[in-house]
Amino acid sequence: MLSLKVLFTYNQPQENIEKIKELGYEVIVKNEKYLELTKDILDIDAMICYKPFDKIDISKLKNLKWIQLSSVGIDQVPMDKLREQNITLTNNRGGYSIPMGEWIVMKILEMLKNSKEFYEKQKNKNWKLDTSLLELYGKKVGFIGTGTISIEAAKRLQGFEIETLGLNTNGRKVEYFDKTYSKDNIDELLKVSDIVVVAIPYTDKTHHMINKDRFDSMKDGAYLINVARGSIVNEKDLIDALQSNKIRKAALDVVETEPLDKNSKLWDLNNVIITPHNSWISENKGKRRFETIYENLKRFKNNDELKNKVNINKGY
Repeated sequence: MLSLKVLFTYNQPQENIEKIKELGYEVIVKNEKYLELTKDILDIDAMICYKPFDKIDISKLKNLKWIQLSSVGIDQVPMDKLREQNITLTNNRGGYSIPMGEWIVMKILEMLKNSKEFYEKQKNKNWKLDTSLLELYGKKVGFIGTGTISIEAAKRLQGFEIETLGLNTNGRKVEYFDKTYSKDNIDELLKVSDIVVVAIPYTDKTHHMINKDRFDSMKDGAYLINVARGSIVNEKDLIDALQSNKIRKAALDVVETEPLDKNSKLWDLNNVIITPHNSWISENKGKRRFETIYENLKRFKNNDELKNKVNINKGY
């Protein structure tokens, strides 16, 4: 029986490669940044990657049946070509959810406890009491999206004695959420939430989902966190809401255009915390990612159902 051929577009530890070879795969590793459509990859059966699609035309890979992304987001993938070639797509759903859940909790507390302002005081050696700090206790945290990232954050918020609210397609119940709303009732969630966390997949339907109308629905002085994709939030409307203090503070790990332009007003707003799409990083990210990859490589070889299969038509 001929071995299956898999292309990795980023480096793997040699021990991982050996484990994959033991499954019966021929493994090719090429750096995604310099990837070219060379003869040795034309007959690959599977590709483990992040974003090689601007480097190679996957329609030329006639044997390609499955793409495993290292990311959770899928907006970099040419879906039309996957449909045409009947290629299965899987992502790394859940692989970064724990560090991102921790990041959400951290930023909620930083905003309520004015950490950014205290760091600035320390930098300037300014010993001055701040009596405007708030408690997280008793607050309502509304999650736009109840996937694994939101679940891990909601789980970690339980000890703070808050009310966790969640928005999903049909309002189905999800563990760690006290109440859930359907997508048609988003304004009901927004109007009662003290803190709004955007953690929903980016699709054509969620583009600029959080806009002026949604900000108008929020409480005056609400807090906003975005760990999803920048384009889910209308950035111009967000800046207006921040400048008017409709949104008291925002913590943004993502923005519409990354990296954030040096001339963006977001840099200069005192009520914004910005991190460079960094919330997913942890010492365990590679281990969790490989566990999913290895499990799916076993399943692919045996023609079993793959984990984290993406519905290409829905976009998540």
